[in-house]
Amino acid sequence: MAEAKAYYITTPIYYVNDKPHIGHAYTTLACDVISRFMRLDGRNVMFMTGTDEHGQKVEKSAQADGTDPQAFCDRVSQNFRDLSPLLNFSNDGFIRTTEDRHTTACQAIWKGMADGGDIYLDSYAGWYSVRDEAYYAEDELEDGPNGEKLSPFGAPVEWVEEPSYFFRLSQWQDRLLAYYESDANRILPLSRRNEVISFVKSGLRDLSISRTSFKWGVPVPGDDDHIMYVWVDALTNYLTAVGYPDTDAESFKTFWPADVHMVGKDILRFHAVYWPAFLMSAGLEPPKRIFAHGWWTVEGKKMSKSLGNFIPPDEIVEKYGLDQARYFLMRELPFGNDGNFSHQAVVNRMNSELANDFGNLAQRVLSMVNKNCEAAVPHPGDLTIDDAGLLRGAREVLEKMRAAIDEQLIHQALAALWAVVGDANRYVDAQAPWALKKTDPERMATVLYVLAEVIRHLAILAQPVVPDGAGRMLDQLAVAEDQRSFAALTDDRMLRPGTALPKPQGVFPRYAGPEEADA
Repeated sequence: MAEAKAYYITTPIYYVNDKPHIGHAYTTLACDVISRFMRLDGRNVMFMTGTDEHGQKVEKSAQADGTDPQAFCDRVSQNFRDLSPLLNFSNDGFIRTTEDRHTTACQAIWKGMADGGDIYLDSYAGWYSVRDEAYYAEDELEDGPNGEKLSPFGAPVEWVEEPSYFFRLSQWQDRLLAYYESDANRILPLSRRNEVISFVKSGLRDLSISRTSFKWGVPVPGDDDHIMYVWVDALTNYLTAVGYPDTDAESFKTFWPADVHMVGKDILRFHAVYWPAFLMSAGLEPPKRIFAHGWWTVEGKKMSKSLGNFIPPDEIVEKYGLDQARYFLMRELPFGNDGNFSHQAVVNRMNSELANDFGNLAQRVLSMVNKNCEAAVPHPGDLTIDDAGLLRGAREVLEKMRAAIDEQLIHQALAALWAVVGDANRYVDAQAPWALKKTDPERMATVLYVLAEVIRHLAILAQPVVPDGAGRMLDQLAVAEDQRSFAALTDDRMLRPGTALPKPQGVFPRYAGPEEADA
């Protein structure tokens, strides 16, 4: 078993001005899968998500809604909280940046940066995007179709002039580069690491970190005319969640620094440049890793409000099933890359891999056990080379999955698991236990025992991605709830011959909707 130690993984907190779509679900689902894997592997896990509720966009949206910002956030934040039961997320907490404890944490890190000599008062004049909540230099802007200035992400920008506190980011170039170079996997994928290092090496400008033109935010300590730049506020949630500013709190000592900040590639700069500098300035350790995943397109087109092609997660779950949605999102593309969501691709994955490969393997093996072995775990005889080889492959897949999950390569972990699913199906066909029933019943029992034991391994290892379906498989193998962690994947925990088994039921049915008919 892996060494039992703490593991802290976070999603970005989601902006309440948005509506939940598969991009939000994707990030949190990845963290959920990794968290479940680590817990099953004996780790003490903290998995946090939440909502970012301050900023000019929220204030304007609340005004347009005819309500005050807090009431607006109370209502809209619930949409993101509802993602957890919808997609069976196992997060340990949900933080809101309008909580009093978060205000305390934000003001504490501000004071820490000020005490470090990195904050000064001046005035800001430059381009700002309300939608991106980001400042941009002139050379970063693009020309819009009507000659207007746009951010690199296509958002409108406006010229802003106002008094502002600044963070001396320009003084942090060498220390940030040393931070990145201290661990080759500090930022993943490596293409994103190279992108960040190139940005920092190109030279850093001091960063405006307060606003005076609106009031919906955390007040700057000692100067209520200013509120904090939303990215100082939002990023600090990772500290708030573990008890900061009480650095003697057990949760802080256990989980900080965070093991992984999981983010979308569009907000990598905030997490990999600004945030480590803020932390180190305040005398705090930066995160061990930042992983930036890619974007989903929908049927080949980028998700956008103008196209109206955002896909609400509840629609996917309702149409295809919970585990099927979880499996597709984690399996379809190399984690870290961009990828395309299409309904046909969902159907292909769920029918080919979940229904035909994994689900059918369990159903036909357990049906043969039920029919031919008195509905009980068979009594095996001597093992052949083929038997031992399949069992060995099932036992070895955990280490392969650990190596992949340690680098957030969820697709590789699933590929390793499904390689054994494929081996097991080929073993069934080669051994033909239905024929052995007539010619060699003892050999049939051995083959079915080996298969049942391999299915036990597969179901335990599949729990992080398809927890409901894997749990039902383990129920049908009469595996006790306290025998479903990775610690149970040992020879002394193998299925006990003679254990009564319930009548098997299909776990991953085929989808036969319109997309299947068109295939």
